[in-house]
Amino acid sequence: MKVVSVKPVITYKDLDKIDIRVGTIEEVIDIEKSDKLVKLIVNFGDQIDASGLVTRCKRQIVVGLKKERENPKEIEGKQALFVVNLEPKEMMWVKSEGMLFDIGHADGITPVLAVPERLVPDGTRAG
Repeated sequence: MKVVSVKPVITYKDLDKIDIRVGTIEEVIDIEKSDKLVKLIVNFGDQIDASGLVTRCKRQIVVGLKKERENPKEIEGKQALFVVNLEPKEMMWVKSEGMLFDIGHADGITPVLAVPERLVPDGTRAG
C-alpha cells in the first residue's frame, strides 16, 4: 500500500452532505464494450419519492470490477455501502446512479467491498 497524507479537514456540515446507504447487489451485468466496467443492479429498499409515495428503490451503478475480480458476479447477493446522492453520470453509454463505496482502490491495492458487519435493511444510512 502506498502511504498518502490525510485529505484537508472538512466540517461535520460538509460530511452531512454525503448520503451513504446500504444496498443489496442483486445482479452484476457485463458491459461488453468495456474492459473494466460492469453494471450493478442494487436494491436500496423502500424510499419515499418526490410525491410522498413509498416505492421500492433499485438503481443501476456502474463500477470498474472486471480487472479487480476474476468473477465480478461473486458479489451478487451481498450488501455493500454506496454513495446515493451523486448526480447521475454516463459511462460507456450506461447511466450510473451512484457510486460503490469500496476500500483500497485509491491506495493501489485490490479493492474490497465496504460492508455492514451483519445484515441490515436495504436503504439504511451510514454515518
